[in-house]
Amino acid sequence: MACADVDMHIRGADEERRRGSCIEPLRIRCYQASEFVPDDKGQLHDLLQKQPAVLGSLQVVSGLLSFGLGIVFAVTQEMRQSLFTLFRLSHMTGALFIIAGVVSNLLFKFPGLLAVSLVVNSGCIVVAVGAACLISVDLARWSPENEQHLRMELLELCVLGFKGFLSAVLCFWFSKEKLHAQSP
Repeated sequence: MACADVDMHIRGADEERRRGSCIEPLRIRCYQASEFVPDDKGQLHDLLQKQPAVLGSLQVVSGLLSFGLGIVFAVTQEMRQSLFTLFRLSHMTGALFIIAGVVSNLLFKFPGLLAVSLVVNSGCIVVAVGAACLISVDLARWSPENEQHLRMELLELCVLGFKGFLSAVLCFWFSKEKLHAQSP
């Protein structure tokens, strides 16, 4: 929002009264700003210009997708059939990414959550890499009779890659903003 330090001094061209007339002449008045004052940038202004809330919303949606895939796997597969189902990877990653997305969305109202968001998104990257490794082991020892589950695990692996990429971008932005805030 722009603001200005305005000089409210009224400058007018006074005209003399017309002789013999009772009508007062018009006065011309001009208001002129004497100096413009630049906007003060708020906390996290540069970061919020990059719209981290959009990436946070994508994290929430992909977390919900992972959580839904986990429910489908839990219902249709035996517990011992895959590591993906045994460790409930999609439930865990889905819930973690939903939390990370919500925290990233809250940065606009609560700038103090920057450090929390950085830690949560860093944790998301670590969990996503671990889950991707377990899914890869699962895919390497997969039996051909469960082709439908194979496709869903591949979908989950792609979603994990996407979520990891989102978290990496957010971590980069957050760490850059944190370093910018600490420097004098």
